[in-house]
Amino acid sequence: MNLDPAQITLVEWGRRFGELKQSGLPEPSYGGPLERHLLDGDFRLAKLKFDNSQAALNLWNFLLTEEDRLYADRLVGRKIIGTMKDLGTIPVMAYSLPDVTAFYPDGTWWAPCVMELSSGVLAVADSLGLDESFCPVRAMLGAFVSKAHFPNPDLLVCSVGATCDDFSAIAQRLNGIGYPILWWEILHRRKPESGDVPVQLPGGFQCTADQVLFVENELLRVKKAIESLAGVAITNDKLTDGIRAANEVRAILRELRRMVFTADVCPLPALEMLVAEMLVIHFCSDRKESVIVLSGLLAEVRRRILLGRGLFGSDAVRVFWVNPVADLRVMNLLEECGGRICGTDYLFCHAFDAIPEDVEPMKALAMMALADPMVGSAGDRSQRICNDIKYFGAEAVVISRIPGASHCATEGPIIADTVREQLGLPVVEIEVPPLADAMLPALNTRLTALIETVKAGRIQV
Repeated sequence: MNLDPAQITLVEWGRRFGELKQSGLPEPSYGGPLERHLLDGDFRLAKLKFDNSQAALNLWNFLLTEEDRLYADRLVGRKIIGTMKDLGTIPVMAYSLPDVTAFYPDGTWWAPCVMELSSGVLAVADSLGLDESFCPVRAMLGAFVSKAHFPNPDLLVCSVGATCDDFSAIAQRLNGIGYPILWWEILHRRKPESGDVPVQLPGGFQCTADQVLFVENELLRVKKAIESLAGVAITNDKLTDGIRAANEVRAILRELRRMVFTADVCPLPALEMLVAEMLVIHFCSDRKESVIVLSGLLAEVRRRILLGRGLFGSDAVRVFWVNPVADLRVMNLLEECGGRICGTDYLFCHAFDAIPEDVEPMKALAMMALADPMVGSAGDRSQRICNDIKYFGAEAVVISRIPGASHCATEGPIIADTVREQLGLPVVEIEVPPLADAMLPALNTRLTALIETVKAGRIQV
């Protein structure tokens, strides 16, 4: 059953699911009605609006059953690696072995939103000295202590060095209370100077050959730890195959982003695109199934574009969004205000770039780690954002500050100034807490003002 694209509530999805079942809906093993996730405490779903496609249903069910997959992997003896902060590098290595699963405990930073503060993870973090002056990723600490969101990993890995101060402090606290972490260092990326051997990185940045070698040696320590845990060597052939498999996921997502963000009428809403982008960093604990889920979304987007169908109308203002929101409800709000997402930087855009396949695989992973915009200067990140804005044709920029996040205090103004100077586009900075209900009227006002500014500029032109 292919209906016109629309956003529907959780209750409406219940009726839609019944219609799909009657029409012979083929369901994956993790399928079922969306509303069943309320029983797991995912209360925020009742206040969101969802795309009405079967592809979107599979996407949400896949996301919301990751915990089940992790516990199932533990039961069958798969080794589980918690990989923190690098967002897209270590999982490629881990999934090169058949009986290893990698996931990001970092992802529990959305638990306070999805569970509407009922999980208690922030209260646990508070009790351990990490209060609201820290980034909401402190929820990760509460998740480890409560043991309610994922099985205890067999190995914990975390990048340090050119990383977020808040995350480093939280991870150190985790290590200090009895969760040993294998630390590996990521250098601050710098541009080559006279006498340096330059290396061109995916995504457009440059660094030096000695930086790549240093990071490669750090990743070799992680590789040895994974091999020791699994009892199997990660050969160059296995790692090369793992890189190719990761690149397949990345290629699908790049095409999905290109088609959605450049379409005349939006073929897929912001919330589903945010979830889709999240899959690329660790495949939601199932690399093969993530290919199927993303391919389904891409097929639906192609179908809609071919038929000339979409959401929000052709006059929706094209917005580039910087940083992920702590409250998913705000992505719906932008569209209610008359905008649509046409480009994003959710802190892991390097995970969309193809991993080089023409160099040694460990060197390729080191290059990818150094391609992360967050390990270089704010100016570097700002330039990539401007390049993407031009590519996707966005008309305005929203910078979503993360409460307590140390990098947001300085990066936001630099990004905003760069966008205004280079592109002359309107920019608004907002701050979004894990539950933004009390702030929705104020956020509505600010986003609406941005949308109206763009539309007024269209009339003048």
